[in-house]
Amino acid sequence: MAKAKTVGGKRTFKKTLREIVRFRGIYLIMLPAIIWYILFSYVPMAGLSLAFKTYKAKLGIWGSPFAGLTHFQKLFKDPRFIDAVIRTLKINGGRLILTFPFAIILALLLNELRMGKFKKVLQVTFTFPHFLSWVIIASILTNVLSYDGLVNSAIELMGGKYVNFIGNSKLFVPLVYITEVWKGAGWSSIIYMAAIAGIDQEQFEAADIDGASRWQKVWRITLPSILPTITIMFILAAGNVMTKGFDQVFNMDNAAVRKVSQTLDMYIYNVTFNAKKTDFGYSTALSFFRSTVNLGFLVVANAITKKLGGNGLMGGSD
Repeated sequence: MAKAKTVGGKRTFKKTLREIVRFRGIYLIMLPAIIWYILFSYVPMAGLSLAFKTYKAKLGIWGSPFAGLTHFQKLFKDPRFIDAVIRTLKINGGRLILTFPFAIILALLLNELRMGKFKKVLQVTFTFPHFLSWVIIASILTNVLSYDGLVNSAIELMGGKYVNFIGNSKLFVPLVYITEVWKGAGWSSIIYMAAIAGIDQEQFEAADIDGASRWQKVWRITLPSILPTITIMFILAAGNVMTKGFDQVFNMDNAAVRKVSQTLDMYIYNVTFNAKKTDFGYSTALSFFRSTVNLGFLVVANAITKKLGGNGLMGGSD
């Protein structure tokens, strides 16, 4: 039985090699990306061993003494860590539920526009914010919403009182969601518009003959046709729950909103760079935990998708 498995494995390996040789041109195009991922995504994983060591600069990563699960025990006893995890799940869970659909809605609305030139102008307008860094967006937000900013100046002219937008902890999370939609929805909608462009047009022609309205065509044809794309994007977004939005929160953070802005990534940043004595082993343990939770969310989201009849991230069904 074992011998049969070995023979089968050799056949599969040889078949794979033949396929690689056959499509060598495609693999050569992929080679730079594969090398990049190996060097910058897989090789650095060796540094995760620091999560189980007491780092000594003189000894290096491999020479540092083994500490077992000490850092993880310290991690779960730290109330700041627990608060950061809960806050991250609340903010990014809400981000996943509230901001994720906007790109889909925007793609559907743009697809229904019949004015070609106006449609192109809107596409450029909605896509442009993606190319602005969060540093610039945070600066724009400050200039518009600060005490002497555009909005408060308009409120003063109308006889109202100043509103503390930037330093209001209750408004911090809504501002995170609003700026996330403004910056990312246009760019993300490109993926869904590409999926819509690949739909067989004969389906729409048949729907027109049957007298279907535009809403019925969207609901009965467009949405079901792009559902596999939506599923994949949702699974990928679910696998990024614990790490999403560090640049955004970091640049929008200030002393007045620190109680609601300290996500897990912000906690890791402060422990690593703002502590009196940096413990790289503890910081690595935090990152290890974060990545493990992300992987868990990814697997769960993929499994749920398959149970609901989808193909999952890697295709196929159970």
